[in-house]
Amino acid sequence: MRIINTSGKRKTAVARATFRPGKGVVRINSLLLDVFSTELARMKISEPLQLLPGVLEGVDVSIKVAGGGIMGQAEAARTALARGIVKWHNDPRMKDVYHVYDRSLLVNDSRQKEAKKPHGRGARKKFQKSYR
Repeated sequence: MRIINTSGKRKTAVARATFRPGKGVVRINSLLLDVFSTELARMKISEPLQLLPGVLEGVDVSIKVAGGGIMGQAEAARTALARGIVKWHNDPRMKDVYHVYDRSLLVNDSRQKEAKKPHGRGARKKFQKSYR
């Protein structure tokens, strides 16, 4: 039996996807993709499936996502899903289709929150001076 594990990250969200032979069902945190979170998050996650229709026939996908917010989790799950599809089919043309559409389908987004600095409330904001 063939099993493939992939992962995806976005900010602090981490998604781990498991691909195995099955009926073409996609589950995220044990919920079907059709009922997961908001409609915008579902659309984001299903982008790899819409670019290559019928690519998950005979493959069950189970994705576990933790950390971050709703959209961070959605983008992490989308990266894990796209990477798994490419790895499952082992077809470089699929990789090219994803890469042309959006590079973050196959590559983790490396952007992080900027660190807080001293003498201020955040990364850039500084406390006010008042000396009059």
